[in-house]
Amino acid sequence: YNSSVLILSISLENNSELLKIENPVYVVYLGEKEHDNPDSVTESHHQMLWPILGSKKDAHDSIVYSYRHGFSGFAAKLTESQAQQISELPEVVQVIPNTLYEMTTTRTWEYLGISPANSNSLLQKANMGSQVIVGVIDTGVWPESEMFNDKGYGPIPSRWKGGCESGEIFNGSVHCNKKLIGAKYFIDANVADFGVLNKTVNPDYLSPRDFEGHGTHVASTIGGSFLPNVNYLGLGRGTARGGAPGVHIAIYKACWIQRGCSGADVLKAIDEAIHDGVDILSLSLQTSVPLFPETDMRSLASVGAFHAVAKGIPVVAAAGNAGPTAQTICNVAPWILTVAATTQDRSFPTAITLGNNITILGQAIFAGPELGFVGLTYPERPLSGDCEKLSANPSSAMEGKVVLCFTANEPSNAALTAVRNAGGLGLIMARNPTHLLTPTRAFPYVSVDFELGTDILFYIRSTRSPIVNIQASRTLIGRSVATKVATFSSRGPNSVSPAILKPDIAAPGVNILAAISPNSSLSDGGFAMMSGTSMATPVVSGVVVLLKSLHPDWSPAAIKSAIVTTAWKTDPSGEPIFADGSSRKLADPFDYGGGLINAEKAVKPGLIYDMNTNDYILYLCSVDYSDISISRVLGKTTVCPNPKPSVLDLNLPSITIPNLRDEVTFTRTVTNVGPVNSVYKVVIDPPTGVNVAVTPTELVFDSTTTKLSYTVRVSTTHK
Repeated sequence: YNSSVLILSISLENNSELLKIENPVYVVYLGEKEHDNPDSVTESHHQMLWPILGSKKDAHDSIVYSYRHGFSGFAAKLTESQAQQISELPEVVQVIPNTLYEMTTTRTWEYLGISPANSNSLLQKANMGSQVIVGVIDTGVWPESEMFNDKGYGPIPSRWKGGCESGEIFNGSVHCNKKLIGAKYFIDANVADFGVLNKTVNPDYLSPRDFEGHGTHVASTIGGSFLPNVNYLGLGRGTARGGAPGVHIAIYKACWIQRGCSGADVLKAIDEAIHDGVDILSLSLQTSVPLFPETDMRSLASVGAFHAVAKGIPVVAAAGNAGPTAQTICNVAPWILTVAATTQDRSFPTAITLGNNITILGQAIFAGPELGFVGLTYPERPLSGDCEKLSANPSSAMEGKVVLCFTANEPSNAALTAVRNAGGLGLIMARNPTHLLTPTRAFPYVSVDFELGTDILFYIRSTRSPIVNIQASRTLIGRSVATKVATFSSRGPNSVSPAILKPDIAAPGVNILAAISPNSSLSDGGFAMMSGTSMATPVVSGVVVLLKSLHPDWSPAAIKSAIVTTAWKTDPSGEPIFADGSSRKLADPFDYGGGLINAEKAVKPGLIYDMNTNDYILYLCSVDYSDISISRVLGKTTVCPNPKPSVLDLNLPSITIPNLRDEVTFTRTVTNVGPVNSVYKVVIDPPTGVNVAVTPTELVFDSTTTKLSYTVRVSTTHK
C-alpha cells in the first residue's frame, strides 16, 4: 500500500453489448504529472484531444476517466485511427486497448495458465477430464447449482459402482445426473459421539444436501461446468468454471455443521469411494497439532488415504489453516499430496478518502454503493479502539460513523458485528497484512496495514470533525499484484516425520469464487468467495484430474512427482513469491513445498520419482513404527526388515535432512517418461556450508533403459 498513489482500475462487463461499441476504450498513459493541481491535469487531457476529435465537447464526451493523482493519463472512447494519432504525440508514453477485468472462478485457472481457448492446452488435451471420477469428502452438495449441470455430458463410465442416496430434501433419482453421479452421507459415528441430530438447533440436512456450502464450493472448484455471466457482488461479469469442467463428481458427506467430521465417518466415506470406483479423492479437511502417528486409526487421512493410494487413487488434502507458525502442517503422510494456499494476481483496492483530501487504498470486497462523506471515529480511552473490544463501547460512540480499530490478532467478524449492532456505518480495520476479506454490501469493511491505519488515526486526532468517504471496491489483476503464501496456510517442517517435506505443493486459496449453498450468508446468486487451504486443495485436485486423464497409468506417487518437480518457484509472471506472516519473507519449501503448481509443465515432467505400497511400508519401518501397528494399517501381518531401512532413501521428489551432523548417503531412482533417448546431467546448488556430491553425474536413457538410480552424499562444514 502506498498512501500517495491512487490506483484506478476499470471494471467492464464482459457481455455481447461490448462487442457492439463503435469506439472502444483506450488507455493513454502520459507518465509523471506536469501539474500538481488535479483540475489542471484533467484540462491538459482535454486540450490534447481537442485537435484530434474536433471540439472541446467531443473531447469531454470521449473521456471516461482522467488519471490525475499518482500519474497522468486518461481513458477515452476512440477509433483505432484516433488512438494511432494520439500515440504519435511526443508527450504520450503508450496507448493501449482497455483490458476487460473478470472477477470469477476463471481467474484462478487463467492465472495458472489453464485456458480452454488454446487447442493445445492441458484442458483441451485432457478433454476437460471427461473420463475421470473425482470423490469429494466434505459437507455435501447443493445439486441445484448450475455449476453441476450435465449439458454435453456423455454416458457415466461403466466402471462406476456408486449411487445416489435419498434423504432430507434430496432425491437421489432427481438430483443426480451425468455430472453429479454419486451422493452419499455418513453420520453414524457422529451420532454415536454426540447423539441424534437435534433439528431444532442444528438445521443441517440428513442427506447429501449441503447446508452451509463448503462442500459445494470445493466440488465446483474442482469440476464446475462453464457458467457465463456470473457477476459476484457487482465486481465484474465473466464465465465461472472448475479446473476440470468435464469431470464426473461423487459427493461423500461426512462433515456436519456444529459437529465437524468424525474420523470414523470419514474413513467410511473413503472406503465407500474406493468401492464405488473414484479415480481421485479430494479432502479439504484438517487436524491440528499434536498429530496422531500415521499408523494410528485416529489419523483419519493417513490411514484411509493409505488404502486409497494402495489402490492407485491419488489423495489430495489440505495443509491446514494454522499458519504462519512453523510445524503446524497436517495431512503429513508421504502418500498424501498436501496443499498449501497462496494468493493470486488479483486484489480489491478500495479507496478511502479522508476529509483532508488524502486518498488511501485499503483492501475490501465491498459491493457498494459508495459511502459519501460521513463521520469517522476512533474510540479513545477510556473507550477501546481494540477491534476485539469494540462491543464493550457504548453504541453512541459508534452510531452513524465509520469506526477505525486496530488488532494484532487474526481478523474475525466480531468487530464488524459490534459496529453494525451499534448503528455504525462502516469499519476500517488496521492489522497485519492479510488477504482474508469478508464480502459486504452497503456496509464497507476495509482492511489497511498498521502504517496506513496510523495515518488515518493521526488525521482523526488532527481535526474536531473527521469525515471519510469510502468507494466501492475495484478488481485489479496482473503483474502489479504480487503472489504470496497466505498467512493462514500451515507451515512445515513436518512434526511427525521431519524427513518428509511438507507441504508438497501450493495453489491459489485466497478469495476463490465458486458455487455455494444459498443458505450461506456469503452467497450472492449462489456464488461466494472463500479462503483457506480448503480452497487450494480442489485447485490441485482439478489439475490431478487432468493429469490422470492424459496419464491413466501413472501412480499417485508419479502424479505427485510430476507436480512437485515442475512447480513454479516464482509466480507465473516471473516475480518472486513471498510468504506472508508477522514479517514477510521470501517463500521457501516449508511454505510452499515444490512451489506454485504449474499444470502445463506437469504433463511432461521428463523424470518421475515413483513409489508403490512396498516403498511406503519400508518408510513406516524406517521411522520406527512397530510391526503390529504397521500390520494394523495394512490389514495383514507385516515384519520389517533388519537392519531397518533409512528414511532418507524414500523415493520422494525432494530431499530433507532434519539433523545433518555426520556424512549421510542415500539413493533416488528416476523413471524416464520423456523422450526415449534422453540424457540428464546433474546440477548442484547446495545450501551454504553443505557439501553435496552426486554419483553418477549423468543419466543416459534409451528404449531399454527407462529407470536409473543415483546416489547423493551430503556432509557439512558446520560444527
